[in-house]
Amino acid sequence: MKIVIPGGTGQVGTILNRALSAAGHEVVVLTRRPAHEREVEWDGRTWGPWTEEIDGSDVVINLAGRSVSCRYTPANLRDMMDSRVHSTEIVGEAIAAAARPPGVWLQMSTATVYAHRFDAPNDEATGVIGGSEPDVPDYWSYSVEIARAWERAQEVADTPHTRKVALRSAMVMSPDRGGVFDVLLRLARLGLGGPVAGGGQYVSWIHDRDFVRAAEFLVERDDLRGPVNLAAPRPLPQRAFMRELRSAWGIPVGLPATRAMAELGAFALRTDTELLLKSRRVVPGRLLAEGFDFAYADWPEAAGDLVRRRRGDRDRAGAEGALVSGSS
Repeated sequence: MKIVIPGGTGQVGTILNRALSAAGHEVVVLTRRPAHEREVEWDGRTWGPWTEEIDGSDVVINLAGRSVSCRYTPANLRDMMDSRVHSTEIVGEAIAAAARPPGVWLQMSTATVYAHRFDAPNDEATGVIGGSEPDVPDYWSYSVEIARAWERAQEVADTPHTRKVALRSAMVMSPDRGGVFDVLLRLARLGLGGPVAGGGQYVSWIHDRDFVRAAEFLVERDDLRGPVNLAAPRPLPQRAFMRELRSAWGIPVGLPATRAMAELGAFALRTDTELLLKSRRVVPGRLLAEGFDFAYADWPEAAGDLVRRRRGDRDRAGAEGALVSGSS
C-alpha cells in the first residue's frame, strides 16, 4: 500500500514510518523540512505539489500539529489549535479533490478530549467529554476545545469515498529518544520518579508496537469509522505507573513531588503540568469490542519491554563506539 503521513517526522510518525516501511509499504512523509528520501514538503496550510502524493494513495495518517511539550501560554495554545485544525482542513480538501482518493483517513486526535476524572474509565460510548470539570485550571478546557475542533475538522470534510477514523490516542510509549517514555525514564533515573501531587491521577498509555498494530487493524477493518480510543486497556494511577517504571529499570526509590514542585519542574523543562496532573482514565472500548488483542495490555510487561529495548540500543551504541575507537 501507499501510505501518506502528513506531519510524520515526530515521535509517532517515526514509529509508524519505521514499522510500515519494514512491512513493505510505500510510505511518504509530508514535512516542512524534507531531509530524507520519500519526504515531501508542505506547510500544513496551503495547496501545493504535495497533494499529488495523496491522489492515488491507499491510506492517509495525519499526525500534523504543534507539539504539546511546551508551556501552555495563550500563544502556544492558539498555535496548537491552528496547526491541528488548519492541517486537518487542508488534508480533507486534498482528499476531496483527488481523482483517486484514499480508502481510509486516520486522523490523529487525543485522549485529552475526555474529562479529568477518577471515578470511572472513559470509553467511546460512555466517556465524559471534558471542559466543564470543577476545580481544574481554566486553560485545561481549552485543551479539550482543541481536541474537539481537531476532530470536527475531519468530521465535516466532504470525503464521501474515504472512510474516516479519529485516533483518540493516549501517550505512546517508545524507547526512542525525545519521547514521553524517555522523559519519564530520565526523571526516574534522577530519583524524581515518585508520586506527583499524591499520584492518584490515572495515566493512560499505549505501547508503541500496539499503536502500530491498532493503526493497521483500523486500516484493514473497513467497517470501523469515527472516534476510536488508542490506549492500553488497564490505565493505572501515576504513583503505580512510576513505581513499575522504576522497578523495570532497577531504581529503588522515587522522591514525591507536590503540585507546587511539579509546577517548578515543568517550568524548568518548558512543559506544562497538565501532562502530569490530569487524570486520563481512558480505555479502548471499541478496539476490545472488535476483537483487537493487545500484546501489551499491562504496564509492568510494557515497561519491561521498553527498558530492555532501551538498554539494547544503549549497548549497541557502546559497542559501535568501541569499534570506532579500536579502529582509529
